[in-house]
Amino acid sequence: MNTLLATPRRLVLALVAAGALGATGAGLITAHEARAQLAQQVAAAAAPATAPAAAALPDFSAITARYGPAVVNISVSGMRKVSDDDGANSPTAHQRGMPGITPDDPFYEFFRRFGIPMPDMGGQGQRSVPVRGEGSGFIIDPNGIVLTNAHVVKGATDVTVKLTDRREFRAKVLGADPKTDVAVLKIDASNLPTVQLGSSDDLKVGDWVLAIGSPFGFENSVTVGVVSAKGRSLPDDSYVPFIQTDAAVNPGNSGGPLFNARGEVVGINSQIYSRSGGFQGLSFSIPIEVATRVEQQIVATGRVEHARLGVAVQEVNQTFADSFKLPRPAGALVANVDAGGPADKAGLKVGDVILKINGRPIVASGDLPAFVGQQAPGDKVQMEVWRQGRAETLAATLGNADDKAAKVARGDDAVGKGQLGLTLRPLQPDEARAAGVENGQGLLIEDARGPAAMAGVQGGDVLLAINGMPVRSMEQVRAAMAHAGKSVALLIERDGDKIFVPVRLG
Repeated sequence: MNTLLATPRRLVLALVAAGALGATGAGLITAHEARAQLAQQVAAAAAPATAPAAAALPDFSAITARYGPAVVNISVSGMRKVSDDDGANSPTAHQRGMPGITPDDPFYEFFRRFGIPMPDMGGQGQRSVPVRGEGSGFIIDPNGIVLTNAHVVKGATDVTVKLTDRREFRAKVLGADPKTDVAVLKIDASNLPTVQLGSSDDLKVGDWVLAIGSPFGFENSVTVGVVSAKGRSLPDDSYVPFIQTDAAVNPGNSGGPLFNARGEVVGINSQIYSRSGGFQGLSFSIPIEVATRVEQQIVATGRVEHARLGVAVQEVNQTFADSFKLPRPAGALVANVDAGGPADKAGLKVGDVILKINGRPIVASGDLPAFVGQQAPGDKVQMEVWRQGRAETLAATLGNADDKAAKVARGDDAVGKGQLGLTLRPLQPDEARAAGVENGQGLLIEDARGPAAMAGVQGGDVLLAINGMPVRSMEQVRAAMAHAGKSVALLIERDGDKIFVPVRLG
């Protein structure tokens, strides 16, 4: 014991001495005080080290108790077309254990969004039968305004909202926006419990989140997880920068709220990625800011307007970055500009790479339509554009998405090595008309081999530009290739669509 205390005792005495000698305003320390301090220091040294406090977890029970009553179950009914034998002759139906579902089924979108396989209809004769479905929602106004997904109520003739106290109300669909998958319902009630809305912008990857809903009809089920990613762009859903979580979400959760650790709603649970039809660790929620903008428009006017820029864009991979001499693979590559549209009027050109819009960086191509889609027609935006090796600034006035939907081009990531491998010739007038290009614009690809073929270029395609430079002759092709690096970006027209194809040369 004495050995163990020797070092702390000497240390304390040394400090006391130093304090006495160096005291200027605190006064001298007495021997009694020194002994008292020594005892305190020894006791502290002898005490076991305190373990670091465990990180406090959110009180999910408190969040559920407070806001669970504002989460509702939504039952919908409609009519579905089935074959006379209810799909019994459909092998796909037997294999998957479910009746055939057609695209005109009111619940087609519901099952599609949750990744549930949907077989084609079998049989010749069809008849309409009543069907029911369920989803979730949450109350945002004590006078009966409810938010849910548009696909939950799509095609439904009757919508019933059920509260946690077992009361049921017939709901009116005030409006639904398929572009964002948000719908607003109204029930005839007052003094209802409501949720507290938060901000998805404050969410960080790794934050705790909580989902409440009615998976498979099990009302007010609670699941928790963390934010896996933000700003996800999903196929056919370019207007929404989704929140990805690993909170368990299943059919019936659709339209329910996603809470942060403070009990604020930050999203609407909308989709899952699944190969089985059930939860596989990937769920996607609509940011609450997107939903509230839609709700405000629906309540005020009964309809929703989205802005459009009038371009088709695609991802910038490393090959494109090398071809356009970008510092890094980021931005939205402009593959097509709608004639007379907002982008065209702003001076945007095919081959431009949009790096920023209103100061917000465009990392992935899906960031652009997600941002533009949440603006209002007539809004003015500033764009930072990469063109011919340098940055430029362009201003545009956004149009209305109802005039023409925005496009996201998709390319083939496959590449090869070697020379370009194209056999080219000028287009004949009739070929130009058939391809939908002006006479004298572009070159017909008669054959594609080597790296071009590996990248997906085919005979019959029309070559319009190389690295953003239009090509109308073999001399222009040779000139473009003379300045090419290890990769080139070919602008290809095929069946009326334009897309950049990255080709590695070596």
